[in-house]
Amino acid sequence: MAEQLAAKSMTLSLIIKWGGQEFSLSALSEDDTVLDLKHSLKNLTGVLPERQKLLGLKYKGKPADNHLKLGVLKLKPNTKIMMMGTREESLEEVMGPPPENDDVVNDFDIEEEVVEVENREENLAKISRRVKEYKVEILNAPREGKKLLVLDVDYTLFDHRSCAETGLELMRPYLHEFLTSAYEDYDIVIWSATSMKWIEAKMKVKPLGVIWGKYSEFYSKKNTIMFDDIGRNFLMNPQNGLKIRPFMKAHLNRDKDKELLKLAQYLKEIAKLDDLSDLNHKYWERYLSKKQGQ
Repeated sequence: MAEQLAAKSMTLSLIIKWGGQEFSLSALSEDDTVLDLKHSLKNLTGVLPERQKLLGLKYKGKPADNHLKLGVLKLKPNTKIMMMGTREESLEEVMGPPPENDDVVNDFDIEEEVVEVENREENLAKISRRVKEYKVEILNAPREGKKLLVLDVDYTLFDHRSCAETGLELMRPYLHEFLTSAYEDYDIVIWSATSMKWIEAKMKVKPLGVIWGKYSEFYSKKNTIMFDDIGRNFLMNPQNGLKIRPFMKAHLNRDKDKELLKLAQYLKEIAKLDDLSDLNHKYWERYLSKKQGQ
């Protein structure tokens, strides 16, 4: 009996990876719960338990419940667990009200002013400044004669909310095939607007004019298309946006989601056109069906 009690209180040694750092935990026992683990991580990282997502911590194929004892998970010594989560103060920096002197465009009334947003003088001025200031991380130089494909990440290429042991489990089906096919005709930009913190947090607007301004010799409205699961993300450039169906609940949908497979075919078809600006990407499936039926 004494040996059984000792076994129940056996200490655990875990390694938590978060924010490019590794944290060692050795003060927990098998009788502690997942929530106890999260509280320990809160003391180490400052991330509140409710903000934490522990990748790879599963029980019977599902994310481990907060009240589940760690001993039930049968974790091996020095098991590595990846944590996702943001400190509260970091969230406040982005989501709180902007300072009075911050150079920010006020919130727009999306429903009433969609048409006006693209050509508002203050927005065009902001884009002009961004063209001068914005630094683009270039992995491959623009190629002469190629069109431009701009891609969102969250819910477009990855399900960033679900739990998984690896990023591959959250990757949208056919992503590699899609990118390989698209790169034959398009230069590819993965768009992140995190530096435009207030526009990103409040409006999610990603003005393609920044890219067009910096690379005007290569890209314009005539040869650019952007995929995003949220329509207001291309509010500044509605004619160039294609609203993709969001990829969520990866574990349930990875075997039936074929959105990227079909969109690769659409991109191949419209790559033949000299000017994309006359297309209505809202009806891309209808366009593809018509072309394939010819």
